[in-house]
Amino acid sequence: MSKEELEKLEREKYVVERKLTAAMHKEKRLQSELKRLTRSERTHRLCTRAGMLETFLKEPTTLTDDDVMELLTFIFHSEAVQKKLDLLIANRKELGQPNGS
Repeated sequence: MSKEELEKLEREKYVVERKLTAAMHKEKRLQSELKRLTRSERTHRLCTRAGMLETFLKEPTTLTDDDVMELLTFIFHSEAVQKKLDLLIANRKELGQPNGS
């Protein structure tokens, strides 16, 4: 192999390594953005659903977190509620909207 061929291969290697580094940094940025968006969606969903729950509580500021958990545990142990929940999930999956949008 000639010196020119070796130098050409070294330059190509350098260029490819730089592209690889840039691609790895871009992947890291995109993963970070995806995490941020997922967190944002989750926060929005939690706030929305907590607001929904509070509309059904007579005095939400009087109840403790443990009180609300006790109430939800009581409600969700009902067989009728479990059947309704299963039906809602099945319908949502059938419509192809499993994320609750």
